[in-house]
Amino acid sequence: MSLRRKIADSNAFNHAVEGLITAYVKFCYRSSRWTRTGFEAMDESVGNGEPVIFVLWHQRLIMAPFLFDTTLGRICALTSAARAGRLAGQILVRLGFETIPMSSHKRHVGLSREVLRRIKGGSSVGIAADGPRGPARVSSGVPIIWARSSGCRVFTASFAQRRTIKLPIWDKHTLPIPFSRGVLMCEEWQEQVPRKPTPEQAENLRLSLEAALDRITDASDAAVGRSFTPRP
Repeated sequence: MSLRRKIADSNAFNHAVEGLITAYVKFCYRSSRWTRTGFEAMDESVGNGEPVIFVLWHQRLIMAPFLFDTTLGRICALTSAARAGRLAGQILVRLGFETIPMSSHKRHVGLSREVLRRIKGGSSVGIAADGPRGPARVSSGVPIIWARSSGCRVFTASFAQRRTIKLPIWDKHTLPIPFSRGVLMCEEWQEQVPRKPTPEQAENLRLSLEAALDRITDASDAAVGRSFTPRP
């Protein structure tokens, strides 16, 4: 095994990286001024013990723990079982989330059962609709399946700052910066999901959710002075 691989697989190394990134994100949040809009309905639902499905683009995932108030209720997020996904998942755990690792070898039926089990146990579920591999800002149909199976309300969310750090990965993942101003935004997706949608209905719902995610992401950018967010 190469030295690089040994370092990447080292628990001590990964714990250190997780700690550094977590501390940086907390510092950015605490040192910046944020405007929160649109969270009343989601907060009320979660505070009343009603789990929700919380959806955002993978590009804005890093600030998810500040978009969902974990003091009101539990939430578990799907994370990739790959090395980068495990790292991201542990950062979310340090910031108050629970996680469900996704594996390419795990059947979708088993994963869906685990998600529904968590929901029945009172936990909301969060997902990056285009993660973990993309294509960027193209929603999967997974949130629709969960909404159909659980009957939970679906909320979209995003964050933005005037200046951010863009990571050179597939979706130009956005990191916050300290001592800045930003917005945290949330909006309920208003579509009704039938228990047994036809393939055409399911595709129309997927496109509707994708458009809703684009709207709130672009609206958050516009709120801090960006006219639009081009797709990666």
